[in-house]
Amino acid sequence: MRVTLSFAHLARNPELYKYGRSKRLRTSWTATSTTLQARGYASDSEVSSRSSSSSSSTSRSSTSSPAPSQKRSQRPNVPPPDWDENPDLSISAFSQLPSANFGFNQHMIINNEFKEALRQILWQFRAPIRYAFAYGSGVFSQTAQTPSKSSTQIHPKPSSAISTVQGGEGKMIDFIFGVSHTQHWHSLNLQQHRDHYSSIGSLGSYVVSRVQDSWGAGVYFHPYVTVNGTLIKYGVVNIDTLCTDLSSWTTLYLAGRLQKPVKILRDDPRVRLANQVNLLSAVRTALLLLPESFTENDLYSTIAGISYMGDVRMSLPAENMSKVNNIVNNQLPNFRRLYAPLIDTLPNVSFLDSTRNTNPSWPDDPTLNAKLAQDMDPLKRGNMVRRLPKAFREKVYFAFQSRYRIPTIEFDKMLEESADEDAGGSIKRRQGGRFEQRVADEGEDVLRKEVGGVIRKTIGWPSVSQSVKSLFTAGMGRSWRYGSEKVGKWREGRPRERERERQKASKKEVKEEGKADESKPESGKAMKGDEIEGGKEKKS
Repeated sequence: MRVTLSFAHLARNPELYKYGRSKRLRTSWTATSTTLQARGYASDSEVSSRSSSSSSSTSRSSTSSPAPSQKRSQRPNVPPPDWDENPDLSISAFSQLPSANFGFNQHMIINNEFKEALRQILWQFRAPIRYAFAYGSGVFSQTAQTPSKSSTQIHPKPSSAISTVQGGEGKMIDFIFGVSHTQHWHSLNLQQHRDHYSSIGSLGSYVVSRVQDSWGAGVYFHPYVTVNGTLIKYGVVNIDTLCTDLSSWTTLYLAGRLQKPVKILRDDPRVRLANQVNLLSAVRTALLLLPESFTENDLYSTIAGISYMGDVRMSLPAENMSKVNNIVNNQLPNFRRLYAPLIDTLPNVSFLDSTRNTNPSWPDDPTLNAKLAQDMDPLKRGNMVRRLPKAFREKVYFAFQSRYRIPTIEFDKMLEESADEDAGGSIKRRQGGRFEQRVADEGEDVLRKEVGGVIRKTIGWPSVSQSVKSLFTAGMGRSWRYGSEKVGKWREGRPRERERERQKASKKEVKEEGKADESKPESGKAMKGDEIEGGKEKKS
């Protein structure tokens, strides 16, 4: 009997998984994971991958290719430092990823029974799902566990695991399904779940797929549908659209969701690679918006806030205004699992606290808020600007072209050189030039204004058009219900947001008063010195 051990199980052992607190432990972790894989152990993603392709794999001869364990043993333990330069998003197997345990940080630890309950929901779909993740407050709590007026009666017949994890809150569970062929998928799903579709479904799979791929961010949502006794919302997206957004930030609609902790239920090597690029890009963007010294909470709040900057719901009474704070404060260990391994690979940022070295339970401790510092050298920060996702980086360039009033001819030449370097393969690592260094050397307020403006423009239109599309794809009844619940969340969070703004303003006033008090003794001291000097002059 073959035993399967996931990275989640390894993560529970603090001796194996301490987020690279030292080179020795990182080496130990990678060596241990490689050894386990060589002995036949596998990650959750590899298990799901094998199960989804079991029919094709069983038809192959066992002597036609090396055993999987032999292939894995030949893979490097640590990815090369330039793996993100020109990632090959055409890969089709996990063995083609840059390293043996590449992207393990993307897999969050949740209750095993709850995880199986979520997977049972996926098995109710006959249409093939290549990649799937569950997200939102129905999976990861965004508030302290307190008794709620609502109950799990929102689910017609939930499993005991779902009822236990949601703690009586009874929240709809959100999913995203990545599929290979949009029209084919909807054709099969329409036959099995016609009741999931609005009247658009009566026009056939071709129209449904055209609405999905040509309108908004390329996602087709089905809210308030019951599957396996559980109320869910699921969005369908073409796997190519998903990978493009993750690697280039064309809309940030899906990339933003995956910048926060999600539970991956079915993995795909292309998506794992593209999402690792997305997560690294989120860290770099956040660093550009942060000062030299900051805390974990500052970093994760900045990252979580990226996808909400241009979201139309945040401009309307349609979302809890304290959502970002709620997500980070209640999921700090998960953010740490997601980003701490990536932070350790960046040369220009590091943790300052010794807590990571002295406290074995640091990864899972929600009360700790470690301090970090980044190198503000314009050269290194310019490199970060140059390594932002391509579509997003070009928008940043245009924003600062307008600010610096660079002539169009000169600017177009710079973009052409940038494009040539991108197309040149991974011969050399992309380096920031004078323009990127000038951008990176701007003050915090300027970067927040310009880069934040680019984020809002990137997300704004896809968010609006996706919301309008949902009126038709979900139907008026479900759309009205969804909108009403969002308004309720906005009303619920408004008092907290006002209190948070009041506290923030109070802290700012105290800080300004402190600066004023510090300047007074210095001026007084100078005056006293002047009087002494004056007295000496007079006496002489």
